[in-house]
Amino acid sequence: MYSIKPGESVPEMEALGTVADLGATILEGEVNVFGLLTHGSPTSAVSAGWFGCTQGRFDMVYPFTEQAIVVSGEVTLRNGLTGEAVRYRPGDSWFVQKGTPVTWEIHTGHFVKHYFAVA
Repeated sequence: MYSIKPGESVPEMEALGTVADLGATILEGEVNVFGLLTHGSPTSAVSAGWFGCTQGRFDMVYPFTEQAIVVSGEVTLRNGLTGEAVRYRPGDSWFVQKGTPVTWEIHTGHFVKHYFAVA
């Protein structure tokens, strides 16, 4: 067991390329991504882990259902179905259903979340 709190040190994550390498469409910036699994594998039905990225903006359709908490940085997520946009800061969390189109806008140089996902 471990705590996931804003401002706590984040473990070292593996470089994963850009969000385009993960199926997203980059709208602004390069948006490099980093990750570290804490449960499951990339092909597991259930997984959890750390996800980080650099500043920019991108569109993606969620490939899984996710509960996430922001650990560092700030992001605005815009639901492509409803148009609703919410800005998230450290300590904030969200829940999103698989198949939802979302536009991410990373406002800070670096953003990190911890997530729990069900494929």
